[in-house]
Amino acid sequence: MTDAQETAEDSSLRTTGGGPPDDVESAPIPLLEPREGIPPVVADETSLAEVIAAFAAGSGPVAVDAERASGYRYGQRAYLVQLRREGAGSALIDPVACPDLSGLGEAISGAEWVLHAATQDLPCLREIGMVPTRLFDTELAGRLAGFPRVGLGAMVESVLGFVLEKGHSAVDWSTRPLPEPWLRYAALDVELLVDLRDALEKELDRQGKLDWAQQEFDAIAQAEPAPPRKDPWRRTSGMHKVRRRRQMAVVRELWETRDRVAQRRDISPGKVLGDAAIVEAALSLPPNVQALSALNGYGHRMGRRQLEQWQAEVDRAKALPDAELPQPGQPVTGPPPPRAWADKDPAAAARLSAARAAVSALAEQLNMPQENLITPDTVRRVCWEPPTAPDADSVAAALAGYGARPWQVEQVTPVLVASLSTED
Repeated sequence: MTDAQETAEDSSLRTTGGGPPDDVESAPIPLLEPREGIPPVVADETSLAEVIAAFAAGSGPVAVDAERASGYRYGQRAYLVQLRREGAGSALIDPVACPDLSGLGEAISGAEWVLHAATQDLPCLREIGMVPTRLFDTELAGRLAGFPRVGLGAMVESVLGFVLEKGHSAVDWSTRPLPEPWLRYAALDVELLVDLRDALEKELDRQGKLDWAQQEFDAIAQAEPAPPRKDPWRRTSGMHKVRRRRQMAVVRELWETRDRVAQRRDISPGKVLGDAAIVEAALSLPPNVQALSALNGYGHRMGRRQLEQWQAEVDRAKALPDAELPQPGQPVTGPPPPRAWADKDPAAAARLSAARAAVSALAEQLNMPQENLITPDTVRRVCWEPPTAPDADSVAAALAGYGARPWQVEQVTPVLVASLSTED
């Protein structure tokens, strides 16, 4: 065990109650270099085969992380994958040069993968063939354990007593070659991830929440990939300002054209045309290129050809027959917005108010965020259409039907039974 590991172990044993180590006088130690130095970037099949063999022969959990180029490139693909395992050390893999990592995924499939905020990285890892069967999410573990700050840097500092340098989190990871300081940052992100996992496991066990956490981790690992979002253009920032169907059609045409251009050029859609500019054109319905160029987002830096392209989409939307205009809003598959409950169903509004208060009190008692105790959507659905006879069995069945895990059902059912009995 290295000095760093020993210090991390000592710090982890001091952690109690979802807070910093008891020895608060000890200043956190800057973590400046990986234990074995910065590993070379794996960018060919021969080197990849060596890494696969080393990690297959390693022992214990595997720390896994991925870097994307959000804000720079189209989509959420991985541009660097970092791993660390006992007996194998650390590895940095270029998934652009080695786009199929299914062999690596299979080699470590039997191990527990340790990720921080797993749901952020799993989609891009899945694209390159890496799918865990078991995982431990250190961010989610921190939430369940009651830590007020659950970013990786904050967790490593409060639990293990080390400071991670976080200055490169938002850089363009599609850059090649990757600068050495970025590679150092990337390697350090997995340096203590297993140490953090071990300390959090002890803390969760101390609080009686370890089984709860494992149920959450299993749910993440077993979840199916999210289906493509229907009408993604409706999520344009500022869309709430757009009221008329003709204006909505302008947003749709501009958004879809922007998306095609961004995909073809492999750049972030926002670098092609900003959301604010899309909404501006929708609200203004400019009659020509000159009017369009006067709007925010279509300034002097945009060439005539680009302006004509965007104006053509505006004109296309303006010429659509009424039957082809988008409908306002989206199909409602669940309860109406809570603000409308008092008018539509006062009794349901009373149930929701009581349920929210009860869930909030229980979450505070259990020292965890409300949304991790039970999702707000689940509470709304149960309150809007409660069981005919809201006893423990029927409420538990309703919660399970909406995807609540067994531990959530056990904790939340008693308080919801009382809330659902609230009279108007």
